[in-house]
Amino acid sequence: MDQITNRTFDEIAPGDVASLARTLTQKDVELFAIMSGDVNPMHVDEEFASSDVFHRVIAHGMWGGALISTLLGTELPGPGTLYLGQTLRFHHPIYLGDRVVVTVRVAEKDVENHRVVLDCGAVNQRGELVISGSAEVLAPTEKLSRSRVILPEVELLERGRRYRQMIEMTRQLPPIRTAVVHPVDPVSLLGAHEAARENMIVPVLVGPRGRIEAAAKLAAVDISGYELIDTEHSDAAAARAVAMARAGEVEALMKGALHTDALMRPVVVPDVGLRTARRISHVFAVDAPGYSRPLFVTDAAVNIYPDLDDKRDIVQNAIDLAHALGLPMPKVALLSAVETVTPKLRSTLDAAALCKMAERGQITGGLLDGPLAFDNAVSEAAAKSKGIVSQVAGRANILVVPDLEAGNLLVKQLEYLAEAQVVGIVVGARVPIMLTSRAGGTLARLGSCALALLMRRHQQALQA
Repeated sequence: MDQITNRTFDEIAPGDVASLARTLTQKDVELFAIMSGDVNPMHVDEEFASSDVFHRVIAHGMWGGALISTLLGTELPGPGTLYLGQTLRFHHPIYLGDRVVVTVRVAEKDVENHRVVLDCGAVNQRGELVISGSAEVLAPTEKLSRSRVILPEVELLERGRRYRQMIEMTRQLPPIRTAVVHPVDPVSLLGAHEAARENMIVPVLVGPRGRIEAAAKLAAVDISGYELIDTEHSDAAAARAVAMARAGEVEALMKGALHTDALMRPVVVPDVGLRTARRISHVFAVDAPGYSRPLFVTDAAVNIYPDLDDKRDIVQNAIDLAHALGLPMPKVALLSAVETVTPKLRSTLDAAALCKMAERGQITGGLLDGPLAFDNAVSEAAAKSKGIVSQVAGRANILVVPDLEAGNLLVKQLEYLAEAQVVGIVVGARVPIMLTSRAGGTLARLGSCALALLMRRHQQALQA
């Protein structure tokens, strides 16, 4: 391990020099902002900092000042140094990607008090002086040598990043006319209002007029510009919304303040509901900050114990949704408890059969593999340790769970233990159905709307 050795006061002479070089990265900017609490948009807001006035000034000289402190504490004088004061001037901004060389030079020594004054400076890769000044320290009098501490690797997790990306993908798309079913509480009404303001949906409020207007008053939301269809209760609202979707009057449904089964009941009624030749299923879009790929889990909300035919449709529905989000060949992991096919676990048999169905063209547009345990589906290291050679293992985009119970447990674990955010959508019906959660925040609700909008416009593009 590297050693850090100081220079005692007696060893230091005027003119002694030490330097170090660093390149400013985005991670440095974010860490500095987190540690200092400095959220000045000049430093952390790329859109603000990219204006013509500020010329992409994303960080300031304080980062360079921190490098000077590092140099004084580790090189000259080194361990045992006590900082007494510092005066710095910042001549030029430090830009993202700049390589800065920081130098300190001994200017004066105070023999009586063991104080040392050092001239400090920093130049960028263009040779421009970005920092100048001086620092006064109390130099150590005893020789010290210590092993260089290996700092832990810091991983910055940005929650909601993928939802923001999905929302951004909708910016140039026309909004979808959406029946908001029974929005009789402030939260569900606000969800529709937020999506309308983002130009993702045109809300049609379906439910008891008096209760909707009361909710709007509580939420301080002006709904005068929205169409409102008065119904007696939640069951009537669900039936009316489904009839409107079937007649082509709306392009999507959004769940309000009613149970999911109450909304889905008229959806699945034969002949008059919204069923197609496909099995209706549900997909969670999971924004897991620690996972580098888009991730979906299906089915954890609609099909309780799907059989093989059901799973074929569940897989195809999820693949089609992934296509709508810009994944041309999503990797599909068919989950089980083990990686080998065994008659004792039906999920392993189903996984093997689904893979064969994909080979024969009964499932298209994705790469399938299974059975795979969860660790082998999302971790290349875990897959390699078990000798699994696969294009899917460790790189999965879609996780197909054995049944609803397993899927629900998995999603809740991701949400509460892995800092993931989840939004869901019902697919395989005539129109997308948004099952927004009243417990979810604004970003989650908008993410659900983005899913529906992208899916609907993708379907229309394929039909054109």
